[in-house]
Amino acid sequence: MSEDAWPGIAGRIQNGIHRMPIRIYYEDTDAGGVVYHARYVVFCERARSDCLRLLGINQSSFDNIAFVVRRMVCDFLKPARLDDLLEVHTRFVELAGARIELGQEVMLNGNTVFKADVTVALVDGRGRPKRLPESMADRFRNMLES
Repeated sequence: MSEDAWPGIAGRIQNGIHRMPIRIYYEDTDAGGVVYHARYVVFCERARSDCLRLLGINQSSFDNIAFVVRRMVCDFLKPARLDDLLEVHTRFVELAGARIELGQEVMLNGNTVFKADVTVALVDGRGRPKRLPESMADRFRNMLES
């Protein structure tokens, strides 16, 4: 099925911020009925992947390179619950060589419930840092400048 059949499924980029909706399902919650802490990491990963997709960067076509999370600092601020509609905001903070610094926030009704500072690196097949290709870096710079 073509992505054209589901416009907006990868979210949208607005003013240099990727925004992606996430619905909370039963599988996302813990025994207390709130979103299980590890799910926020999953939501952020999904948002980063869809942001790349909207920027025209198709990770499944990479040849012997991959993005890896090097560091992630998380702050759990408020609970989200079953059926909540969250929005993950992803913004590019800094680019340097093989490294990308991102800020991510999970929002509920305009309030931040989770924040993460994320360092992502591009690596080769042996796990060594690889400088971002210029065409890719240009797309990220456009996000920084928006």
